Amino acid sequence: MGAFHRAHQAWYTQQVNDRAGADDGWGIAAFTGRTPEAAELLSRNDGVYTVLERSAEGDRATTVQSIVRAVPGADEASWLAVLADPQVAVLTVTVTEAGYSAGSAVPGRIADGLIARADADAGPLAVVSCDNLPGNGRVLRDAVLKAAGTEAARISDTASFVDTVVDRITPAVTAADIDAVRKLTGLDDPSTVVTEPFTEWILAGEFPGGAPDWAQGGARFVADVGPYEERKLYLLNAGHSFLAAAGRLRGYETIAEAFDDRDLRGDTEALWAAQRTAVDLPVAELDGWLGDLRVRFANPRIAHRLDQIRRDSPIKVALRLVAPVRRRREDGLAVDDAQVHALETWIRSLLELDPTDTATAAVARTIGAVPESDRTRTVIDHLTPEGTLA
Repeated sequence: MGAFHRAHQAWYTQQVNDRAGADDGWGIAAFTGRTPEAAELLSRNDGVYTVLERSAEGDRATTVQSIVRAVPGADEASWLAVLADPQVAVLTVTVTEAGYSAGSAVPGRIADGLIARADADAGPLAVVSCDNLPGNGRVLRDAVLKAAGTEAARISDTASFVDTVVDRITPAVTAADIDAVRKLTGLDDPSTVVTEPFTEWILAGEFPGGAPDWAQGGARFVADVGPYEERKLYLLNAGHSFLAAAGRLRGYETIAEAFDDRDLRGDTEALWAAQRTAVDLPVAELDGWLGDLRVRFANPRIAHRLDQIRRDSPIKVALRLVAPVRRRREDGLAVDDAQVHALETWIRSLLELDPTDTATAAVARTIGAVPESDRTRTVIDHLTPEGTLA
């Protein structure tokens, strides 16, 4: 039930419901992660909330009411009951990259729910991963089946796992955002979600129990999300990670501020030029998408905070920067100077800025013990997709 889910999957479902008959809509039972506060706030308003889209030209407020139940994540009985309900056809999962790492409780929780569904003979269901990981559906499937142990075969018979690419910048909400909604709508909505006008959802996989027709809201169903994953990870997400490091080192707070810095914008463009060579999409399509991306990064009214992006940065950098660097080496190409600079800047940020989380602090200590001349090579050679130094 996090902000991204409410600005993205729940928003797309609302687009479907807006076009459906009175009895043909879809409803969402949304669960929080670790804390109950979001469920408590949303329940006070029967699951209805405001999406505030902020562009350089102005604000637009829309009402979303596709969430029909808001449930604290600790309510295990409700979790199992919802997944055992034959009317439930889709489980979307938005838990950030860290939720797929070793030690995360997420795969086990999903496995428990799918076993309860199998016990109830409730029919097939699609599990849709909505996090920034290559092959996110497959990664989630493997983690869930491992967590299920001897019950893995029953889960395979019950659930399909769908790969996706999701994209919509959703910064943390501030008191000023709540005030803006109040002025636009006359309503006081503490569950407001702030986002940009741009949104993208690309899906590949089977929906054996059916699904909302998200294509009505602009989603795309394709045979393979791979090239679109790479486009997002290697361009948008890599640009975010670089600017989060470089921008904070220069004292900036948001992506728009950092991208407005002439030097940092030039470094970002150079990084994009290097990284786009790893993306197997037509040149014209990439050019158009990068044109949109420049507008998005420069949007001064989306306060996408650099410290928010810096959280769990080793996992993110492994996927966004190290992976395409390794691909260049495997193809017999030299690592581009812009990629080296981005990694060096990230390493500097680890060592010179306050850590955002304990896992990042641990990686910073390990890198700090390596001789300075060997640090970038150590990251390229040994940073794992789980964000640890092997």
